Amino acid sequence: MTATSSNEATARGVPADVAGAVDWAAERLAAAGLHFGHGADNPHSESITLLAGATDLPLDELMADASRVLDHASRARLAELVNLRIASRRPAAYLVQRAWFAGLEFFVDERVLVPRSPLAEFLAEEGMPWLDPGAVEHVLDLGTGSGCLAVAAAMAFPEAQVDALDISAEALEVAAINVQRHGLDSRVRLLRSDHFAALREERYDLIISNPPYIPETSMDALPREYVHEPRLALASGRDGLDSVRAILQHAGLFLKPDGILVVEVGEVESAVAATWPTLPFVWLEFAHGGTGVFVLTAQALATLPAPGA
Repeated sequence: MTATSSNEATARGVPADVAGAVDWAAERLAAAGLHFGHGADNPHSESITLLAGATDLPLDELMADASRVLDHASRARLAELVNLRIASRRPAAYLVQRAWFAGLEFFVDERVLVPRSPLAEFLAEEGMPWLDPGAVEHVLDLGTGSGCLAVAAAMAFPEAQVDALDISAEALEVAAINVQRHGLDSRVRLLRSDHFAALREERYDLIISNPPYIPETSMDALPREYVHEPRLALASGRDGLDSVRAILQHAGLFLKPDGILVVEVGEVESAVAATWPTLPFVWLEFAHGGTGVFVLTAQALATLPAPGA
C-alpha cells in the first residue's frame, strides 16, 4: 500500500469539513470515558485541539471557516491522534505539543503542566481592581512551568519586567521556548529557584503563582491523564500545602508596600482557609469558571510571623 492510499484508508469515515471532523472526533472521545481537564473541559473542545494539531493551522484560522475542506493527510492525522488519545490517555495538548492560555498559544510537552488556570482571567482584566495596570513595574511568576503565566503577565502589563522562577530545569527549557516565541526575551527573566531562594533585593508589584497543591495521598486517585504530567508540579506534601506554606512565609519579603500576592490553590481552598484562619484571604470569583484563587495584600502578609521567628 502506498503512503497516499494508506492516508486515504486511515481518513475513511472522517468527514471532510472542519465542523464534521470535530463532531466525529468528539463523539469518539466522549464514548471512550476519558477525563477532560487539561486545557479543554469537554470532548468537543479537545477535538478542536487535536484537529489544530492535525492541520498545523492557527486555532483562529482553523475555526474561522467550519466548512473548510480538509485534505486526506489532515483527516488521517486526526484519526491517528484520536486513537492515540484514547489508547494512551495522554492529554491532547501533549499529543500536538500545543496549548492555548489567555488567548495565546504555547508549546508544551511532558516536562510541564498543560496550561489551565482561572488566573488567565485575572490577567486578562489586568489585575483590576487590585492593581493599577499602568503602574505595574515588576511581576514575579513563581513556579512558571511552561511560562504561560509569565508571558500572559508581560502582555497584560506591557511596561513591566517579569521574573519567572521554577525549580525544574526541564520546565525552564520549555518556558524559554515560549518566551522566545512571543518575543519577550528582553522583558521576561527565567531563573532556576526553589521558591524564592534565587532572589535577593527584588521587590514586586505582583507575585502570582499556580503552585503544586495536591496532597500526596490523593495522587493515586487522579484520572490517568495526570500520570503524564510532572509529579513535582502537582503534589505538595501530605496535605498539599507545603508549597503554599513556603509562599505565605516568604512572599511578604519580596512585595512592594502596596503589592499583592495572587495564588491558585484549587481544591485545597478550604484547607488553606482553615490552616491560616487569621489571614484575610479574598477569594476571587471568575466569570468563566474556576475557584480556589486568593488575593492577599503586602499589609496582610505582614501580620504573619517573620521567617524563622
